[in-house]
Amino acid sequence: MLLCLFLVGALNLQGQNRGSKSTKSASKKTATTKKPKTKKGAAAFNPKTDPPFLGANQKWVDSVFKTLTPEERIAQLIMIPVYSNKNQVHIDSISRLITTYKVGGLIFFQGGPVRQAHMTNRYQRESKVPLMISIDGEWGLAMRLDSTVRFPYQMALGGIEDERLIYDMGAEIARQCRRLGIHVNFAPVIDVNNNANNPVIGFRSFGEDKYNVARKAMAYVKGMQDNKVLANAKHFPGHGDTNVDSHYGLPVIHFSKLRLDSLELYPFRELMANGLGSLMVAHMNIPVLDNTKDLASTLSKPIVTDLLKKEMGYKGLVFTDALNMQGVAKFYAPGVVDVKALLAGNDVLLNTMDVKTTIEEVKKAIANKEITQAEIDTRVRKVLAAKQWMGLDNWKPIETENLIADLNNPTADYINRQLTEASLTLLRNKNQILPIKTLDTLKIAALAIGTNTETDFQRNLAKYTQVDNFFLPPTNSIADLQALKDKLKGYNLILVGVHKLQLKASGTGTFGITAEMNLFLKDLIRSKPTVVSVFGNVYSLTRFEDIEKAHGVLAAYQENELTQDVAAQIIFGGVGAKGKLPVNVSNSFRIGDGLRTEGGLRLAYTQPEAVGLRSEDFAGIDTLVNEAIRAKGTPGAQVLVAKNGKVIYYKSFGYHTYENQTPVQNTDLYDLASVTKITTALAAYMKLNGEGKFDVDKTLGEYLPLMKESNKENLKYRDILTHQARLKSWIPFWKEELKKNGELKSTVFSPDSSAKFPIRVAKNLFINKDHAQEIYRQIKESPLNDKPGYVYSDLSFILAPLVVKNITGEDFESYLKKNIYKPLGATTLTFNPYKSYPLSRIVPTEVDTLFRKQLLHGTVHDEGAAMLGGISGHAGLFGNANDLAKVMQLYLNDGIYAGKRIIADNVVSTFSKCQFCPDNYRALGFDRPSKPGTVNGNAAQSAPAESFGHTGFTGIYSWVDPVNDLVYIFLSNRVHPTRESSVLSKLNTRTKVMQVVYDAMAKAKSAPKAESTLESKR
Repeated sequence: MLLCLFLVGALNLQGQNRGSKSTKSASKKTATTKKPKTKKGAAAFNPKTDPPFLGANQKWVDSVFKTLTPEERIAQLIMIPVYSNKNQVHIDSISRLITTYKVGGLIFFQGGPVRQAHMTNRYQRESKVPLMISIDGEWGLAMRLDSTVRFPYQMALGGIEDERLIYDMGAEIARQCRRLGIHVNFAPVIDVNNNANNPVIGFRSFGEDKYNVARKAMAYVKGMQDNKVLANAKHFPGHGDTNVDSHYGLPVIHFSKLRLDSLELYPFRELMANGLGSLMVAHMNIPVLDNTKDLASTLSKPIVTDLLKKEMGYKGLVFTDALNMQGVAKFYAPGVVDVKALLAGNDVLLNTMDVKTTIEEVKKAIANKEITQAEIDTRVRKVLAAKQWMGLDNWKPIETENLIADLNNPTADYINRQLTEASLTLLRNKNQILPIKTLDTLKIAALAIGTNTETDFQRNLAKYTQVDNFFLPPTNSIADLQALKDKLKGYNLILVGVHKLQLKASGTGTFGITAEMNLFLKDLIRSKPTVVSVFGNVYSLTRFEDIEKAHGVLAAYQENELTQDVAAQIIFGGVGAKGKLPVNVSNSFRIGDGLRTEGGLRLAYTQPEAVGLRSEDFAGIDTLVNEAIRAKGTPGAQVLVAKNGKVIYYKSFGYHTYENQTPVQNTDLYDLASVTKITTALAAYMKLNGEGKFDVDKTLGEYLPLMKESNKENLKYRDILTHQARLKSWIPFWKEELKKNGELKSTVFSPDSSAKFPIRVAKNLFINKDHAQEIYRQIKESPLNDKPGYVYSDLSFILAPLVVKNITGEDFESYLKKNIYKPLGATTLTFNPYKSYPLSRIVPTEVDTLFRKQLLHGTVHDEGAAMLGGISGHAGLFGNANDLAKVMQLYLNDGIYAGKRIIADNVVSTFSKCQFCPDNYRALGFDRPSKPGTVNGNAAQSAPAESFGHTGFTGIYSWVDPVNDLVYIFLSNRVHPTRESSVLSKLNTRTKVMQVVYDAMAKAKSAPKAESTLESKR
C-alpha cells in the first residue's frame, strides 16, 4: 500500500454535531459462527477458494445492518487515518468523527502500541458498530509502531526457498495484530518489481519472478488469514514497473493488456483463487484499460468493476489506496475523490479526509442515480460480514498489561532470525573463501564503508576472532583514503561492510555511494582478498564497479543488527548461506543466483528456540544470577549456554565491582582462576598426548629433570592429574617473603621495574628475575601427604609450563596461542591481560589487604601465579565466556573445531573419563559430577556422569555435557571485595543455573510436538 508516511492538513469536521452522544446498537451480538444456509441458486461457501468472511454469520450482519441509517451505511465504507503519536486534539478529533458520522474503520499510522491500544479501546467503546482497525504493516507492526518486531523487507523474503518460514511470519504478524486489536494488515505487496529504478516499490516487492512473487505472497496471506487477520494484496493491477511514486504524482503505464494479463495480474489471480480476503487498487493511469486522461486506476470503473470484479470475479473487499496521495488528490478535492472511487467499484475508501463532504457527495450520487442504494447496501454487508469474521461481534477491550512483552516475544524473534538466515545471499565465493576455514594464518581487517563508528557487523565478526576495525565515511578526503590504504597493507584479508545506504534509488540513483567509496573499494578488491557484505537495497550492487571481482560478495538486503549478526556468522561458518537473488541486478548478478555454504563449522549465535527449547524457560537463569548479585555473592557475571554447537544464551549481569558501576559486557575479561588448569596445562597435555609426546603413565621425573632425585620423581601423571599423587594442596609462597614486620622483602620485591626486578606481580610491584627458581625449589622439597588418597593440588600445574617447554622447546604461552587459541579464534584467552586490553574491559577481583595491598585489576588473583609473572598452569588465564566456550566446544567435539582436528581423536574422551571410580570421581585433569547423593555437588543435579569441567576460585564454572551436547560457562568475581565471601557457594548459584537448562530440556521433551502449519501449495 502506498500510504503517505505523513498526512497534510487536519480532518474536516465542518458542521458536525459536537453535542451528539454515541449510540450503541440495540441488537444483541452473538459469537455464533455456524455455516450459513446457502440461498437458493447461490454457490456454497468454499473456504479454500473464497474470501474467508463470505462464510460469516449473516444473522449478526442482518441485525446490525437494520440499525443503520442510510448515512451510517455510507459511513461504514469509510476508513479514516489515525496517529498514536499525535496530541490530544488529534485524538479527540477522531472521536468526534466516530460518534458523529459512525465511520466504519480506522487505519493507524505512526505511534506506539500502548498508546494505540488505549485509543482503540476508547474508539471501540464510542462506536455504534465495532470499528474495523487496520494498519500498513508490510514488514510487521514496526513499519508503523515503535517497540515492535521488524521482520525483513519483502525483497529479502523473495530470496528464501522455504515458504513455510513466510507462512510462520504471517501467522506471527497476525497474532501480534490480534493482540493489538488490529483486523486488517495491508500486506503483502504482490507487485512484480521488474524495474530496478522503481521509486516506490523496489525493496517492498518479493522480486521480479511472477511465480516466486505468487508463492511468497500465498504463504504470507495464508499465515495471516489462518489466524483471523484479513490480508490485503496490493497494488492492483500491478505497480512493479513504474518510474513515478504515486505518493507524489500519477504514474502512467503504457503496457499492453496481454502484458498486464500475463505478468502483473498473475499473482493477483493466483491469490484470488486461494481465498484472498482483500486487495488494494493502485493509483496509476493505464490507457490500455481506461484512456481517460489523468484518471487513476483507483477511480476507474473499467478497471475496478469491469476487470477486477466482473472479468476476474473477485469477491473479497476492495480497498482504495490512500485517497490523500497525490496520484489522485492533485486532480480531485476531498469528498469528490471518495465518491469517484466508490462509483468505480471500490468497497472501502481509505484515508477519507473529509467525512462530512464524502457522505453528502455519495448521497448526491445516489439521488442522481450514479449509484444505487442497493449497491451501497451490498458493500456494507460485505464490510459487516468481514467484521463478524474478525470477531467484532464479540469485541473485547485490549489488555495493555504486558502488551510490549507480548509483541516482542521469543517466537517472533526466532522467526525473524530464521527468515534472515534463509535470505542472505552469497553471490561470490572465489576459491571457496567462505566460510573462513583457518584463522591462525590470517590478519583480518574489518572495514566499515559509509560510517565512522563501530558497527554491529564488526562487533559480531569479533565474536569469532581478532579483527581490527577501520572506517571509510563518505566524507573522506583523498589524503584520508591514502592513509587508510597504507594502514591496510599489513592485512591479508579484508572484511568489508557497506553501511548507511539509501533505501531507494531515487534522486541521484547512487544509493548514497560516493565516487571515493567506489574507487577505494575497487582498488581494494584488486589488491587483496576481500569479502564485501552489502547491508542495503540489493540493486545498489550495480553502483559498485568491479564488485563481482571480490573474493566474496554477500547481499544482506537491509541494515539492522540481525542482518549484520547473520552475515558475520555466514562468513565464519556459524550458519550457512541459503538465499537466492529474487531480481536481476546486473549481468554479473542474475535472478536465482545464490551459493550455498554449510553452517556448524564454528559456534552459531542464536536463541533456545533454535534447538527446540523455549526462551521463557531460561528466565530462571536471570532470577538466580540477580539473586546472587543482590545477596552480594558477586558484583556481576557472564553466563553462556551452548547446545548442539549453537550459543543459545549469552548474557552479562551486574557491574565490575560494587563501587565501580561499569556494567559487565559480554566482551569483558574475567580471571579464570583454576579453570586455567583445563584450558592451559591440560590442553597442552592432551595435544601432546595425541602426538605421542606425553603419556599419563609416565612420571613427573621423566618429563621434568628438575624433579629428579626428589620425592616426586616417580609420581605418575595418571595419579597427578587425578589429584591422588600425595602432593600438598598448595604452598603460600608469598608468606615466605615477608619480614617480621609484615613488609615484603626488598631482595625479592620492588615497587619499580628494573633489570633485577623485571617481572610484574601487580601494579607498582615487581619481583626478582630469579625468584621463580625459588618457587620451583619449594615445590621440589615439599613433603608428600602422609596418607594416599584424593587431595586437590595446584603444585603439579605450577610446574606445567616447564614440562611443556621441556617437551616442545617453546614457552608455555606461545605454545598455547599458536596451537590452541589462535586456531579456535579464542583471542581473549591470555595471561596478563593488562598488556593487551584496557582495564575498562577487565573485571577486577579482590582487594588484597595482605600481600599486594591493592585492588587486583588486570593481574592474576592467585598469589603463586602472580609471583611467576602471571603465567602458570594452575591460574593466570583471563578471558571472556565466548572464548572459553570455544575451548569447551573443542573438548565436546573430542578435539575438532572449525573442521580442523586440534587434539587427536579419542584423547579428550579418554581424559574426561573417571579413572579410579568409585574411590576418586576425578577424570584426568577434569572434574566430574560428585558421588551420587552428594548435597550441593559440583554439577547440576541432572548432569550425567559423562559430563566434565572445572571450577575456579574467583567464581568461575566451566562444564561440558557430551550426552546432551551442552557447554555451560559461568564467570564471576565472587572474591570481590574479599575472598572470604562464600555467598555464591552457599547459594549454589553456578550449578543451579545449569539445572535451569536441564529443566528446560525436560519441559521440551514432555511438550507436544507442533505440526506443520503450511499446506503444500504445489
